[in-house]
Parts: sequence; C-alpha cells; structure tokens
Amino acid sequence: MLHPNVEAFFDPDTCTVSYAIFDHEGGSVALVDTVLDYDAKSGRTSTHSADRLIDFVTAKKLTVQWILETHAHADHLSAAAYLKRKVGGKVAIGQHINQVQGIFKPVFGLGHDFAVDGSQFDVLFAANAVFQIGTLSAKVLFVPGHTPADIAYWIGDALFVGDTLFMPDVGSARCDFPGGDAAMLYDSIQQLLALPDATRVFVCHDYLPEHRQTVQWQSSVAEQRAGNIHVHTGVAKADFIAMREARDQTLGMPQLILPAIQINIRAGELPSPDADGQRYLKIPLDIL
Repeated sequence: MLHPNVEAFFDPDTCTVSYAIFDHEGGSVALVDTVLDYDAKSGRTSTHSADRLIDFVTAKKLTVQWILETHAHADHLSAAAYLKRKVGGKVAIGQHINQVQGIFKPVFGLGHDFAVDGSQFDVLFAANAVFQIGTLSAKVLFVPGHTPADIAYWIGDALFVGDTLFMPDVGSARCDFPGGDAAMLYDSIQQLLALPDATRVFVCHDYLPEHRQTVQWQSSVAEQRAGNIHVHTGVAKADFIAMREARDQTLGMPQLILPAIQINIRAGELPSPDADGQRYLKIPLDIL
C-alpha cells in the first residue's frame, strides 16, 4: 500500500491542523484544510499560517496540485484562495457544499448574485471519486453528519478525516450546526472504522484534553476503534446519538463561525469590495 509523506502544521489560535501530502521531494503535493489567520478583535487577516505551507512547498521543491477542503469549516478561515494565487493548485471540496451554501445564503443575506452550486470551487468531488496527487492515488469518502457536506480523503495508508473524528481521547465532531445529523455521523464513522487497522488517521483539530500535555493529530483506525471515547467498538448507534445530542446542547458557538462560514463557502475568497472599496463581513443578529 502507498505510504504518502505527510507534514502537519498546527495553528494554536484555532487548534487546527493543516497538512501537506506529497509523493516525494520535488514531486506533487496536496494541501489540506489550510488556515487564513484572522484577528476577531480588529477584523484583520494575515497569512502567517499559510506562508508556513508555502515555505515548506518551496523548500521541498513541490508542485501544488490540489488545495483540499474536508468541509466548510466553522472554526477557522480557509487560506485556499490566497494559496491558489501564490502557488497554484485546484481548490476542491465535496459536491454537497451546495447544501451548506443554500443554508447560509439567507443567514448572511448574500443576495441573488451568490451562487449556491459550488461554482466558487474548481472541483466538486462526488462520493468515491478517485484522483491523483502525482504518483499517489486518492479516494474521496462521503462522511456527512458534522455538516451535510463533509468528506474524508483516503490516500494509501493515510486517512484525512476533517472534523468527523478527533483523537481517541477527544471523541467526535458536534452535529448541531444547520444540516448536521448525529445518526449520519455515526454511520460515517463506521465507514471510516471499517478501513484497515494500520491506516493512519489524521485529524483536523486537537482540543487538548486536561489529562494530556501535548497536542496530537495522528492515530490509527485500530486505536480509534479500540479507544475513541464516543464511538469505540461496542457503542450502539442509539447510545451515540443520545450522547452526541446531549453534549451538543452544552456547547457554545465557535468563536469564528460568523466570519469563517462567509469566507469558506466562497472557497476562501474574501467578499467583494463595496462601492467605497472596502470589504465587509456581515454579523447576523439572533439567528444562530
């Protein structure tokens, strides 16, 4: 089985892990779940996190073939558009992003000119689609539940699960965002846990639990199946749904959900400037 090279980049401000997946030095690379830095107090964006990826790509003499999203994130802004301008590559996401766009278009009052067909992205992946990263063959797995559009990327012995699973001692993703569904999430996780035991599982976030001192982002299917605190082997679907729905009721909204969703359903592009030349985000009141 192929063993892709994987380099992880952790952003401590959003607890997000971005990845560079490449076949060999001087070869091709896909960048997964990238971060555009955003200061909520000032409304300023910056590119420190994305520039770390560019520096790595440059140092390894890699050609960026893909900029991949696992879903429209609610906890960080995507740097996909910035990276595409700087280093190239096609921006891709699951084809059901149109459902997420349709949900949030009226929330943010995006107007008639905002398309809800996913056309902001270069490629929309269907379930089980296969694509190449240089000499690496990658497969798309449709894993709805956290949102209706989540996908995972299975590349050789490596699996990039987005927010569907976290480290075993953290558990699983919330399902209370619009379009989320705990029953769907359970089924999606079972699909992932049916993969070979030795498959490396790379998560998109690590919210450091109190008992652990260091950030982690890699486990295995066997470790997830044996020890995930929410969905290890033997956890019944009904019990998972009850746990997930009860837990979600205790969670506040992510700090960056309002700016993040507006950017991420646009494939990382900032809103177009108004007549005064300034770009604006909208903050809807009493909706979420």
